[in-house]
Amino acid sequence: MRRILVLAVLGALALGSAAAAMTLDEALSFFQNGQIMIEFSDAGRAQLEEIIEALKAGLGVPDNLNEDDEAAVGAHSVPMEMKEVVNRLSQAYYTLANVFMTEPAAYPVYRFGKHWGFKSLRMNPEFNDNRGGRFDASVARETDVAALYWTNANWLRSSKENKMAAVFAGVPAKTEMLTNRVLELDPDYLVGGAYRSFGGYYEQLPSLFGRDINKALFYLCHVVDEPAFCATCGAGEVVDGAEAYFENRTFFAEFYLIPQKKWADAARVLQSVLDEPIGELYPLMNAYAQAHARTLMEGVQKNL
Repeated sequence: MRRILVLAVLGALALGSAAAAMTLDEALSFFQNGQIMIEFSDAGRAQLEEIIEALKAGLGVPDNLNEDDEAAVGAHSVPMEMKEVVNRLSQAYYTLANVFMTEPAAYPVYRFGKHWGFKSLRMNPEFNDNRGGRFDASVARETDVAALYWTNANWLRSSKENKMAAVFAGVPAKTEMLTNRVLELDPDYLVGGAYRSFGGYYEQLPSLFGRDINKALFYLCHVVDEPAFCATCGAGEVVDGAEAYFENRTFFAEFYLIPQKKWADAARVLQSVLDEPIGELYPLMNAYAQAHARTLMEGVQKNL
């Protein structure tokens, strides 16, 4: 009888544990308007890690799949109707690494996100770069903006682990193709995400391989209202709603004003981020941007 009771208790615990696991539908409900709607906190990170596990479970990812192996991720069978779930997983990995982790621990997580991004892209039979096709032709035929964007975002960040190796492997040219394709299809995606990417990209390239602060300014001027800097750069109108997405301003400070030693303007822009309420549209990313603005401000204030 005692053995039966023990087994019953263990069974109840197992059922309770299974019931507590997040479902795929619950995980997908956190994705709204291109954002992951969680808090910038330890609880938010735990929630995001649950979301990732639920997405992987929904995709039937076995526990022993090596996500750091692009070929292994690519070989995992996923039905076409689950392609968007693959995109969400790529985005979730990027968000986990970008918002809640620091380098170098973040680099493998960015690689996981990149590999799932390429998995999504290559689910399109016309994206055949690893089956004898040309990468540029594959990108030109692709129309899945989320797959293009999150593959690129993860690839750019993971490449920072060894910038020179990435340059010699031809990564910059390929990431430029991905970013330009997003701009062709949907320049407003994620409140000007591709413009932010190019802004940071051109400022961070090694000098011998194309660093161009004027190009960084040109792209960043698409997401900030700064006529003193942008009136003559040719960028044109600012992406609709750009001011509400705080990372647009922190990128402008980090990848243009600070490198140019424009300390007073950097302080002004960063303070504008710190002074505004986070709001309801972008609770995670605006809270994260404020935290990053505080860090950047510490360095700026030393130079005022």
